[in-house]
Amino acid sequence: MTAEAWKQGAFARALAAYPTLLRVGFAEAVAYRAEMIVWMLTTTMPLVSLALWTAVAAGEPVGRFGEPELVAYFLGALVVRQVTGSWLVWEMNMDIKSGALSQRLLKPIHPLIGYSAENLAAMPFRALLTVPVIVVMLFYGSAAFPHDPLLIAVFLVSLLGAWLINFFTMALIGSLAFHIESSASVFQVWLMGFMILSGYLVPLELFPPWVRTLSDVLPFRYTLAFSVETAIGLLDAKRALFELGVQWAYVAATAVAALAAFRHGVRRFSAFGA
Repeated sequence: MTAEAWKQGAFARALAAYPTLLRVGFAEAVAYRAEMIVWMLTTTMPLVSLALWTAVAAGEPVGRFGEPELVAYFLGALVVRQVTGSWLVWEMNMDIKSGALSQRLLKPIHPLIGYSAENLAAMPFRALLTVPVIVVMLFYGSAAFPHDPLLIAVFLVSLLGAWLINFFTMALIGSLAFHIESSASVFQVWLMGFMILSGYLVPLELFPPWVRTLSDVLPFRYTLAFSVETAIGLLDAKRALFELGVQWAYVAATAVAALAAFRHGVRRFSAFGA
């Protein structure tokens, strides 16, 4: 069998197994729903920012942001974070250090595919939390939401792109656990960059110009602010399409880097007989 035929067969197996993996992942999410709820509640920092910035904007708008725009922005940030976040780095650290990864390696599908199904299977729980938030967004900021079908499509595709960047970045950082005691400390550095440069705590256009320029060339913006700004009408179609291209270039780059790091780490993992 040629390498190309083997890859096609592996892809077909993964595609056929994915619905089952999602069902298993959903069952685990139900079993550990308390932990899931705790994790979701740790991603509510935009509500704190909302309270602070609406107080600032009570007298007059801050840039393009009056109170309704700030409500729409930060609630949008909460929704995007809920549906695009990934906790893979913690799972990989635990599996690598405990040796549980060996069981995943024995399965006929790539471990990262299994991890992705487990992450996506929790989406219904996260979606439930976002429903009341979306209702409030529609009440406060519906006039700002784009009605252009192209922008709506860009927004939906951007959510997938944001999730993929997060997932593959977590896989890349998690793969460092093959070489160091724990990659969680590296993740904290990434998280710090995310907090500042993704628009999670502050709309990026309120930063000085040099910070905005920096955010445009780093991946953090494309994990959150890009989707939020598209959703509440801050980007026109031309700009949104350009940024979508940048986002998916980051998807490709992080995917290649994560797969290479994981493959290299597995060779080391196997060499020690784990």
